[in-house]
Amino acid sequence: MSQATAQATPATAATAPAAPAHEEHPLLTAFKPLLLDVAVPLGSYYLLHEGFGLGLVLSLALSSVVPAVRTVVGVVRERTVNGLAGVMLLVNVLSMVLSFATGDARLMIAKDSVISSFIGGAILWSAVRGTPLMTAGLKPMLVKGSWAKAAAWERLTAGNARFRSLERRYSAVWGVALLTECAARVIGAYTLPVDVMASWGSTAMLLAAIAVGIVVGGAVGVGPLEKLLDAEAAELEAAAAA
Repeated sequence: MSQATAQATPATAATAPAAPAHEEHPLLTAFKPLLLDVAVPLGSYYLLHEGFGLGLVLSLALSSVVPAVRTVVGVVRERTVNGLAGVMLLVNVLSMVLSFATGDARLMIAKDSVISSFIGGAILWSAVRGTPLMTAGLKPMLVKGSWAKAAAWERLTAGNARFRSLERRYSAVWGVALLTECAARVIGAYTLPVDVMASWGSTAMLLAAIAVGIVVGGAVGVGPLEKLLDAEAAELEAAAAA
């Protein structure tokens, strides 16, 4: 009897279901790329440069460590390029190079457009390639920590061509807005008075580009995406409750 019991025990243990793995909160999962690839580099740069008084180039170099590591890890381990991390890394490199540029006041104003043009071009190119960079910020904004919406997003991304097209459209709007702002800043640097561009002109152009991205991107991207996402999430919730 004891031998039979002893033999049954391993079999029972072998067939028992494994404990469910701990699942990360959907909101944390959605925000993680933004936190690691954008917030950490920007935050560390301002902390080092403004807080601890380190030089511009050294602060940019040190704040590039995380995006550099994540870019290399993505290429080596996953055979993919981490778009956000790669963009932040290249932006920091460009900023270091441009920090050595000298010239008249108009050139100094115009050189800032190089960063905007690179970011805008990267966002637009990502939309053309079908890997929209703006999704990293769009997804947490629409998912809002809901498990149903997180699952619905994955399903729609995998199987709904209209959903993927709307994702690309949203990024394309932001890419075009930033590239337009870059062109306007260069034109303004050489046509408007220097004091106007240095005091408020560049800032006004950037704010205008952001406003266009929010309004137009919301109309052609966020609104339609949210409707598709809500419908898919409602189906998943109904199936889970059944």
